Amino acid sequence: MEFELSSEQELMRDAARRMVQQVIRPRLAAHDRTQALPKRVFLEIFDAVARLGLTAPRLPESAGGSGIRMVDYGIMFEQIPPAVSMSILSQDSCISRIYAEATQEQRKRFLPDLIVGRKIGCTGSTEPDTGSDPRGVKTRMTREGDSVVLSGRKMWITNVSVCDTMIVTCVDAAQRDAKRRVVKVIVEREHSPFEAREIEAIGLDQGLLGEAVFENCRVPAANVIESERGGTHVLKTSWNVNRPLVGLQAVHLAQQAFDIALEYSKARRAFGKPLAGHQLIQKSLSDMMTAITASRLLCYRALAQIDAGKAADGASAMAKRFAQTACGEAVWQAMNVLGAMGLSREAGLEQMFRDIRMLPIPDGTNEILTLIHARELTGIEAFRGVGA
Repeated sequence: MEFELSSEQELMRDAARRMVQQVIRPRLAAHDRTQALPKRVFLEIFDAVARLGLTAPRLPESAGGSGIRMVDYGIMFEQIPPAVSMSILSQDSCISRIYAEATQEQRKRFLPDLIVGRKIGCTGSTEPDTGSDPRGVKTRMTREGDSVVLSGRKMWITNVSVCDTMIVTCVDAAQRDAKRRVVKVIVEREHSPFEAREIEAIGLDQGLLGEAVFENCRVPAANVIESERGGTHVLKTSWNVNRPLVGLQAVHLAQQAFDIALEYSKARRAFGKPLAGHQLIQKSLSDMMTAITASRLLCYRALAQIDAGKAADGASAMAKRFAQTACGEAVWQAMNVLGAMGLSREAGLEQMFRDIRMLPIPDGTNEILTLIHARELTGIEAFRGVGA
C-alpha cells in the first residue's frame, strides 16, 4: 500500500499544473468571471487538454485514447479548476460512452474530432422531472424511415450550449408503455439543430451548464446506438469514475482555500501575534487539512478499485459524498480564518464557496449516493425495496 506519488505520477501532476498555469488560468483571468467562457476559448483549452490525454483517458491507445490508469487521471484532473474540469469530464464521458456502446462505424465517424478536442461533446440524460433514475426519461424517439425524430427537453447538461455532438438518452416510442426501453441517439448539431441555452446557477460561472429543447429534431437513423447491454448500463458504469473525479474537484477548491487561509494566518496579526499562533486558528487549519487529505485518499481509493477491476459502486459513492461535504466545510472554515476579508471578492474565497455548492448534484445527489453505498453494505436495495 503506497500513499506517496511515484516519480511518474509526480511528472503527470506537474504537467497538468503547468498546463493550468500556462493555458487555463490566463484565459479565466482574461474573461468576465460571471459569464461562461466563449466556445473558442474552450476549444483552445481542449486542444491543450487533449495533448495531455485527458479528453479520452478511458480509451485504450489503440482507439486513440491515452489508456492511463484512473488513479493517474484523478491526480491530473485534480489540478484543473472545476469550471473547466467539469467540461473536460463531460467531454470524456461522451467519448467513453460512444466507445463503449456505439458500432465501429459510429466510432470512426464521431470519436476522432472529439478526442483531439476539435469538437465539443456532452450527454443529455437529466430532464426537468427526471434525474437520478435514467429509466424515467420522457424524451421520445420516433422512427420515420431512415431517420428518427426526437421530442423532449434536457436540463443540467455541461457543454450543451456550445456542443457539436450530443448523446441524447430517450425512449423508443415504438415500444408499448410498459416495455419502453431506454435508447441513445448521437445528435450532430450542425445537421440536426436544436435549441440550447445557458442556465444561471450559484457557482462555476465561467463554466458551461445549460438545457436543450428538441422539437421534431430529425436525426439519421444511423446515429441510433443499439446497445446490447441496455441503455442505462454504460451510463451507470461511467458514473463510478465520474463520482470520485467530482470529489477531486472539491479537493481542488478546498486545497486552494486552505493555501490562502494558511498564508493569511501567518501574515495577519491579532492580539500581538500572527493569527496562526492562536489555538482556534490552528484547529481550523488542522481540520481543513484533515478533510482535504481524507477526501483525496477516498477518491484515489475508489479510482484504484476501478483500475483493479473491482466493484466500485459503494466506494465511488462514498468518496464523492464525503469529499464534497468535508471540503465544503473546509472552504467555509477558510473564509472564517480570513474574517471579513473572507467575504470579499478580492480574496476569491466567496467564489470557491459558491463553486463547491455546485458539486453535490452532478453524477448523484448525496441522498442517492448514501443509498448506493448502503445497498453495497447491506445487500438490500432501498430504491425498490427488494434484495439487490
